[in-house]
Amino acid sequence: MTPSESYWWYITLETKAGDDEMLVSLAEVCGSIGAEIQDLPQSVRSRLFFRSDRDLAHWLKQVKDVLESWPGVSVVDMGRVDNRPWHREWKEAFPPLPIGRGLVVLAPWHSGSEPVGRLPLYIHPKSAFGTGYHESTQIALEFLERHLEKGMTVADIGTGSGILAIAAAKLGALRVVARDLDPAVIVEVRENCTLNDLSEKEIDVGEGDLLKGLQGPFDLLTANILFDPLVQMLPDLARVLRPGAKILFAGLALRDREPFREALAGQGLSLVEEKTKGEWWGVVAQIPA
Repeated sequence: MTPSESYWWYITLETKAGDDEMLVSLAEVCGSIGAEIQDLPQSVRSRLFFRSDRDLAHWLKQVKDVLESWPGVSVVDMGRVDNRPWHREWKEAFPPLPIGRGLVVLAPWHSGSEPVGRLPLYIHPKSAFGTGYHESTQIALEFLERHLEKGMTVADIGTGSGILAIAAAKLGALRVVARDLDPAVIVEVRENCTLNDLSEKEIDVGEGDLLKGLQGPFDLLTANILFDPLVQMLPDLARVLRPGAKILFAGLALRDREPFREALAGQGLSLVEEKTKGEWWGVVAQIPA
C-alpha cells in the first residue's frame, strides 16, 4: 500500500474453536498482508486484510480458491476499512526474519540492517505468495539451504514472489527457471530479482502451468504450492529431472502427509527428509538414479 491509499479490503473467515494457528497460516496463503484473530465461544474468526490496489472480487476469488482445500473454513463477512495508518502498520508487520542456518528475509526498507553472517533475501511483500513469514515457505527455504549444491540447475514451480528462485540463485545455482500460472505475479518476481541484483540471465522468469513446456534436465526442483497441483505434476517429474535429482515439496497441510507419501511411492519416488512447522508439512523426495 502506498501512503496515498486510505483503505484496505478485509475478508473474515470462521472455523471451529482451537484452530487459531491454521487461520493465521491461511492468511498468507490467500495473499493477505495482515490478520486479526477473534476467539468466540464456539468458533474462531480471522479478519484478513488485503491491499486496495486490486478490487475485492479479486481477493475473494483468491480466498475461495484456497479454501477449496479447507472445507472447515468459511467466509462470513467482507468489506473495507478506512482511516488507519496502514502504511506504517504494514511495514512494521515485516521485520527481518532469520531462517535456517544462514538465511534472512528482509523487506527492502530494512536494507542495511542485515544480520552479520546471513545471506539476505530481499522480498517486497505485495500480493504474490512467499514473503517468508509463512511456515510452508520457511520449510522450503530450509530444505533448499540443505540440499542445493553450487552449480546445480534448479526449477521453481509456482514461484509466487520468487523467493525460492532468488534463494537458489544466491546460494550458488548455475541456472534457475521460475514459473507461475498467474501472469500478475511475474512483474513482482522480476522486481524482487532486481532488489537482489539478479538479472534475467541468472533467473529465467515466465508464465507456466506446472511442468507444461518446461525443458530440463534439472538437478533440483522446488514447489511450494498446494496438494492437488503437487500430485498432478508427479507423473511428469522424470521428464524434466536428471536421474537422482531431488524435489523439495512444501505448501502441504499436516493432514496431507499420508496421502502425499502414498502418491510419491506410487511414482517410485523415495523420501529423503520431512519437516513440520505449525500446521504445515514438507518433504524432500528423490528420483531414482
